[in-house]
Amino acid sequence: MARPPVQKALPRLGFTLQAGAFAKVENAARFSESLQAQGLEAAYYASGDGLYRVRFGDFATREKARSRGEALKAAGVIEAFWVVAPDGSAPGAGGPVRLRPPDERGLRASLVESARGYLGVPYLFGGTTERGFDCSGLTGAVYRLNGLRLPRSSQAQFDAGSPVDLDSARPGDLLFFATAGGSQVSHVGMYLGQGAFIHAARSGQGIRQDDLSDRYYRKTFLGARSYF
Repeated sequence: MARPPVQKALPRLGFTLQAGAFAKVENAARFSESLQAQGLEAAYYASGDGLYRVRFGDFATREKARSRGEALKAAGVIEAFWVVAPDGSAPGAGGPVRLRPPDERGLRASLVESARGYLGVPYLFGGTTERGFDCSGLTGAVYRLNGLRLPRSSQAQFDAGSPVDLDSARPGDLLFFATAGGSQVSHVGMYLGQGAFIHAARSGQGIRQDDLSDRYYRKTFLGARSYF
């Protein structure tokens, strides 16, 4: 079945800041949390060199991003920083790193790669830092790392997307479930293709990969949404 035309588009992030180079994910988590305390949305990612880096903020211009970075540095919150352009490049931070490819296919692949980088991270209800994630915190962080801003709650994420038939869903689309019973959205995961998805399952289980063929997820599935 053909995919319906997408009527909604997520807002894209402007310039962001990057700081930190951590060997342990727990340290990146604590740093993300300290930035959250400063009122800055933050998410870490594995940079491919064995280190975890943190990106945060959303600024209209490079100058505004640099000004906030200098203020945080002067306050002792960060030691050094790089301004990241909207295309994801951060010159000086170990070379350009592009988290948002220019085409949809590349973006979807990057979303999946980002989500896989969180496998095994613990679940934390209400969590939006990498010390733990709840389900919508995970999807929000993955999209943010790729330059797109999702709403915070699973219901709001559901409302922000355009409906997609499951047989037309593509990697990077989001899947929604009524795990609390009834027909109310209460859970979300990222589709990987061929029935598989990544999600923050529940407390004690962490972020993991599951399959829609599982009777529980098949029973509670509400629908898929796309944002491209």
